[in-house]
Amino acid sequence: MFNFFRTKPKNYTDLSNEDFKTGMTAKDAVIIDVRTAGEFHSGKIKGARNIDLMGPGFMGQIQNLPKDKKYYLYCRSGNRSGQACEIMADMGFESTHNLAGGIMSWPYEVV
Repeated sequence: MFNFFRTKPKNYTDLSNEDFKTGMTAKDAVIIDVRTAGEFHSGKIKGARNIDLMGPGFMGQIQNLPKDKKYYLYCRSGNRSGQACEIMADMGFESTHNLAGGIMSWPYEVV
């Protein structure tokens, strides 16, 4: 009844810290940090590559990724990575996962 803010269902999955950590260890998993380069260098999840959602090259870099992988995205709070998941899903990526709460809620090691 009051769901008029979201016009379509999410086509990605929000994951808890535990589920994200488990999923990112899969053989075909790709971990993407969508924060700025400065944020990325201040501490990242091990194995993550940086593709800045707000950077001018975001769309070009995403277009070159294979669509048959499982993508695990995060940012500071989970908002930008959710947007990035949505963009990727709209581009035909079938397995995109967002770290709910972002790296701020990540209780595990950052490097």
